[in-house]
Amino acid sequence: MIDFKDIQKVYFIGIGGIGMSALARYFKFHGRSVSGYDKTETPLTRKLVEEGIPVHYEEDLSQAPTDVQLVVYTPAVPKAHKELIYYQEQQYPLLKRSEVLGLITNSSFNICVAGTHGKTTVSTMTAHVLRDSGYGCNAFLGGIAVNYNSNYWSNERNVCVVEADEYDRSFLRLSPDVAVITSMDPDHLDIYGTPEAMEEAFIEFSGKVKPGGWLLNKFSLERSGELKTANRLSYSLTDDRADVYATNIRNQYGSYEFDVVMKDWSLKDIVLNMGGLHNIENVIVAITVAHKLGIEDEKIKAAVASFRGVKRRFEYIVKTPEATDHEAIVFVDDYAHHPEELRALITGARNLFPHMHSTVVFQPHLFSRTRDFATEFAATLDMADEVILLPIYPARELPMEGVTSALILGSMKNKHKQLLSKEELLETIKTKLAGGNAGQGATGGKRGWLLITAGAGDIDALVQPIKKIVEPKS
Repeated sequence: MIDFKDIQKVYFIGIGGIGMSALARYFKFHGRSVSGYDKTETPLTRKLVEEGIPVHYEEDLSQAPTDVQLVVYTPAVPKAHKELIYYQEQQYPLLKRSEVLGLITNSSFNICVAGTHGKTTVSTMTAHVLRDSGYGCNAFLGGIAVNYNSNYWSNERNVCVVEADEYDRSFLRLSPDVAVITSMDPDHLDIYGTPEAMEEAFIEFSGKVKPGGWLLNKFSLERSGELKTANRLSYSLTDDRADVYATNIRNQYGSYEFDVVMKDWSLKDIVLNMGGLHNIENVIVAITVAHKLGIEDEKIKAAVASFRGVKRRFEYIVKTPEATDHEAIVFVDDYAHHPEELRALITGARNLFPHMHSTVVFQPHLFSRTRDFATEFAATLDMADEVILLPIYPARELPMEGVTSALILGSMKNKHKQLLSKEELLETIKTKLAGGNAGQGATGGKRGWLLITAGAGDIDALVQPIKKIVEPKS
């Protein structure tokens, strides 16, 4: 077994991944020399370079260090990657990201958040409440916490909040003291084969909880009766059959105020400055965990109120003051790439801004996911007033015959839909604003424009160009 005390230099293949970058920051924080490779330069890799972690972007053996004691790689890297093959052939110590995370958290008190969607926001909310309240924790997150502009932080308290990733069954390497399961909806069928096989993995994860630990699961999970942890609670947005739920929800133009109720405890007038009803449900998890850890009520409320969100999770890019005319613009960016995530995003946004004309710009992620869920994506996107689809982002996959974004477009009932390139999208947005009809659109009678960009590919690179177009000029 690798002893981290003997490691001075670490190399990451796929360092720009959100989970990989958190581990890179962990080793850097603990005084190790860290460097890495990634396919493309991104804001995240640029930030790593600013923090003193060199990154290169070509499969170039001359730039791959030979004096490292550990090579960490992600399963998303192709098996034919030149650098990966070199380190394998030279018999360097190689570990997957999940294996490293498992070793790091082997001797800590772990709060592990799993689910096909919701886990990034829930784990970030939980880590923030523990940090902001003064309780303290180490955090390994799958998103960038806006409060700290990071997906990793360290603390002397031996408590870790970990986003437990189901991809490649990674989460089965963790040992939770507190486990959370937010959802078990089908995804990653290229890995699991069937929805049932994926659900079995979550059931197995529930059995990883340490003796004396506990599980918090969403109330509506279809196979919740098969979860293996005896000591568990359920949570829901508003279903009072759950052990924990919200009541008295009030909408405040992009924010919410509500109460949380448990059997023998309640917390009133909680303020969440983040959009989406699903995020009330998400923060119920963080509140429950904090309460069970003994954090004081007022500290929990203050921490929730100060939470500024997660980058690309219902992130407000532009939100002009509330108005009664056609000039109001709300621009939201989100990572949603599964039909249920997209449904929660659109439902939450329209609930908050019911009088605005909604335009959803969606970039499908993976050919296999598009093929498997084209009908579900179409039905969900039909909820918007207008939809613009971008070409599929392939990520780790090669093209599949007959699988394009047109597969979704053709299944949609909404007449106000189009498939555009990125360049055409920007020109279309400019035209809408120049024509003064961005907030009126086909539905008529609407006030203002609710613009949503969604997807897990490189659509985030369009956020700032779109912001420059739609942001009111002072």
